[in-house]
Amino acid sequence: MCRWLSYIGEPVYLDSLVFEPKHSLVAQSLHAEEAKTPTNGDGFGIGWYGHRNTPGLYREILPAWNDANLQSLAHNIESGLFFAHVRASTGTGTSRANCHPFAFDKYLFMHNGQIGDYRLVRRELEALIDDKYYCSRQGTTDSELIFYLMLSFGLENDAQRAIRKAIETVESAMKRHNITAPFRFTACLSDGENLCAVRYANDDKPPSLYYRKRGKQVIVVSEPLDTESDSWIAVDPNQCLRISGDLTVSKEMILDVV
Repeated sequence: MCRWLSYIGEPVYLDSLVFEPKHSLVAQSLHAEEAKTPTNGDGFGIGWYGHRNTPGLYREILPAWNDANLQSLAHNIESGLFFAHVRASTGTGTSRANCHPFAFDKYLFMHNGQIGDYRLVRRELEALIDDKYYCSRQGTTDSELIFYLMLSFGLENDAQRAIRKAIETVESAMKRHNITAPFRFTACLSDGENLCAVRYANDDKPPSLYYRKRGKQVIVVSEPLDTESDSWIAVDPNQCLRISGDLTVSKEMILDVV
């Protein structure tokens, strides 16, 4: 499993969250406390928005704790909306193309979780990606596949509907193949102005997700960046957390629970 963080608010330097906190994302890449695997050393990535319409992206296969370029970039890049991710592979290869976040046009996406027995449904699900998006798929992960499914299902027009349809499509394919391994989906998406984070699983073990709102900033994380503060709020299973450009926070169920 992976660890990630997203930030929206007044511009800050990336290293203030990626490196500086006691339990920063880089610290979590070595010693995660709420992940299936404590070490997340199969690459990393950062994605950030500046003055242009599309995000910047830097991804590498080195462990986050061992990349001097990441430290230099994070120390010098200031942004009001950015993503950072450290990867623990669930079966696909370690390559730059498989590192998160993934970008297409104005969108950034990153994910923690997996499609159970992905190899059995990969071909069927990839066939559902619209041609205009398929040629942009660079890697082999289930995470990137889900991102392009969401784009194909109308992400630009209705993000929550596209996310819901992608989840339902994956689960339907898994049922057709009699897959009993879990589908776990804790993910974050941005269009450069808003954030949408989801905590979901088809079993009772969705990957962890927290957020904190302080002043003119909201941070969404896989696990808290410190253990001393009680200001971190856990997102409930099956919830979609939405943060608008004015930092209004809202929550709603991503799927109806029977």
